[in-house]
Amino acid sequence: MRQNLVAGNWKMNLTYQEGLALVEEIVRLNQANGAGPEVVLCPPFPFLTGVGQALPQGGKLHLGAQNCHQKESGAFTGEVSAKMLASVGCEYVILGHSERRQYFGEDDELLSQKLKAALAAGLKPIFCVGESLDTREADETFDFIGQQLAAGLFHLSNEEFAQVTVAYEPIWAIGTGRTATSAQAQEVHAFIREQIARAYDAQAALDTTILYGGSANAQNARELFSQPDVDGGLIGGASLKAADFTTIIQSF
Repeated sequence: MRQNLVAGNWKMNLTYQEGLALVEEIVRLNQANGAGPEVVLCPPFPFLTGVGQALPQGGKLHLGAQNCHQKESGAFTGEVSAKMLASVGCEYVILGHSERRQYFGEDDELLSQKLKAALAAGLKPIFCVGESLDTREADETFDFIGQQLAAGLFHLSNEEFAQVTVAYEPIWAIGTGRTATSAQAQEVHAFIREQIARAYDAQAALDTTILYGGSANAQNARELFSQPDVDGGLIGGASLKAADFTTIIQSF
């Protein structure tokens, strides 16, 4: 049975001290989360060690990163490798986020290399796909997401793919205050699961965790997570507020 999961993407927010205060409050509020979803906190790179040390060992709270470089090491000033992330306790890494694609020009070829690097380092990728408003209004959502999946993910072996979580993030709903309806989210999640079944097999599709990542918050999480193919959320702004993030975690 696939795992429900909630990942908090802090993006480029908070100071180190604010980040430690946030994680301590999240830990306090989720001490009784024994039967709940897996939870991944993805702070900025400089916070990783401190946040990791603040997480209880062996529990439901895990450490993740927001990105990694495709090479293991080398003369890449300002970059961070997957091996480095693993060495400070990261278990997960977000790859292909729409902001990385849009602002840093990350394409499918580069992301496929990053996936391989992350998997080689023992990290579990959270791989993001999603369409712009123009693509949705042109009724090209399925074609676009199908291409992202095929080019970015489906080169992996069955064993490699089993380590991947997919996140659907409609770009038109990120940071805009707009949210896909639960029916819209379910429709795309079901399509993603169908594509996985075609690329691999029915069992792989059933086992794959698929997250919704478009402005999910404390008010709409329960309805979104009630959909049969929505297994959790990749949470942005709401993950910066311990009480809201905890409400989302408890929305299953």
